[in-house]
Amino acid sequence: MGDKFSKIGFVLAMAGSAVGLGNAWKFPTMIGNNGGSAFILLYIILTLGVAVVVFLAELSIGRLGRTDIVNSLKNLAPKNQKSWRFAGFFMLTAILISSFYMIVIGWILRYIFLSFDTLPQNTQDAANKFSSLIQNEFLSVFICFSIVFLIVFYVVSRGIKSGIERLNIWMMPSLFILLIGLLVYAILASGNFTQALSFIFIPNFSKLLNPELILQALGLAFFSMSMGVGTVATYAASLSDDTNLVKSTLSIVFINILIGIMMGLVVFSFIPITDGQPASDGPGLIFVSLTSLFAQMGAAGNILAIAFFTSLLFAGITSAVSMIEPFTLYLIDEFKLSRNRAIFIIGIFVYILGIFCILSHYEVTSSYFSIPALAISNEKPIAFFDILDLLTSNILMPLGALTFSIFVGYIIKKEGLFTLFSGFMSRRWFEIWYFTLRYVAPLAIVIIGAYKIIN
Repeated sequence: MGDKFSKIGFVLAMAGSAVGLGNAWKFPTMIGNNGGSAFILLYIILTLGVAVVVFLAELSIGRLGRTDIVNSLKNLAPKNQKSWRFAGFFMLTAILISSFYMIVIGWILRYIFLSFDTLPQNTQDAANKFSSLIQNEFLSVFICFSIVFLIVFYVVSRGIKSGIERLNIWMMPSLFILLIGLLVYAILASGNFTQALSFIFIPNFSKLLNPELILQALGLAFFSMSMGVGTVATYAASLSDDTNLVKSTLSIVFINILIGIMMGLVVFSFIPITDGQPASDGPGLIFVSLTSLFAQMGAAGNILAIAFFTSLLFAGITSAVSMIEPFTLYLIDEFKLSRNRAIFIIGIFVYILGIFCILSHYEVTSSYFSIPALAISNEKPIAFFDILDLLTSNILMPLGALTFSIFVGYIIKKEGLFTLFSGFMSRRWFEIWYFTLRYVAPLAIVIIGAYKIIN
């Protein structure tokens, strides 16, 4: 494969895949609500002790296979090759995610446009505005989704070096600079920066006694790094030979955690925190509470809003791009299609799914556009948007991560893996990694998957 990442290109592209919209509302909220720096410490331990193990496993599939995830699994399996190649189709999970993820990025784009005008003046107006956007403003959402769709697919159409790497080399540092600017403003002008510091960093180790919190931290550690959908293996297939796999992985983890904390400090410098709890959480933290507070700052608030939503746009687009590449590479390798033709085929599928997702939140007759067979009896039907979200995050991603872990731990020859990693870790560390991959990681993934389904 002539189109390869540079060392820094791979780190930034993989970090761009890991750093997504959840860094703005899920990661900082979980930190603040669950022990501050004590939760950060727990998250880092679980990330380094378990999640990185699985990340390196998926990375080794791409590095050894040197092709798309389907054919890498087939080529690396000593037997039952036809069966194992089907495991590669977990990459379709990323396609399903991209169809509704780009809609959320479209909401962010809409709020960038909104920030040039008058922002909602209070939380009630902001809540009504956000509710109206996703339920009534079909044309606005459709246009913004279409713009994001065109940007994402254009980048992927340019290939690894000219498209994905160039995007991340430009957008990831830009995201970092925007966040630094927002942090400086928060320190100097918000008046609540010490509140944010306390909320995120003051440790409360008593919170860690809750077993459910450990599962939440473990789940966040696993699935904040784009595992289980083939992205890691696909990017690794386009990796230069002299890349230090372990060092690059740790750099990706560090960037992901750092940006999550920076976003948290920015958000909670402006969001009121009462009795240790923020005014809201989830998407409402951004689209409702933060937007209305920006509105109270006058022209400075509009500038802050534009900068903040632009940083979210960058984070979202880099993640969305990574979701399209695995299936693109498969179509190119398996059917010898040109990259543009492969992109066109995938684009039709994603665009149609995206329109269905938009319609599922669009109130035409005061009810959801939903698939009747998936409606819950005597209750409001589940929107198609939410069905895809639940299916991918609760079922398909854990199954994908579990499958790839089992494949590397039990199917690929151990000495072949040691040869791959021997330049980056000692035999002792390799044995620890291999033991964790075979016996700890699969159990952890099963427990996380069961927890997600039950809850």
